[in-house]
Amino acid sequence: MNVKRTYSIDETVVKKFSEYCDEQGLNMSRQIETFMKYVVEGPEVRPEYLEKLEKIRKGEFIPVKDFAKHYGLK
Repeated sequence: MNVKRTYSIDETVVKKFSEYCDEQGLNMSRQIETFMKYVVEGPEVRPEYLEKLEKIRKGEFIPVKDFAKHYGLK
């Protein structure tokens, strides 16, 4: 069921988002609906994934300023 609502949103934000949607060929209403669903339903994340992510975060990292140069791509 489609419901029409009125919201008070800053005009500049609406204009920028509308332009973004137009440039990307997106339906603005669908994008807002997708965002709202994401906020209320949230992504389902498995505990195994969170554990794996935590191990990655604690891993050792090598700082690289120029990825292409570092790996011989330039």
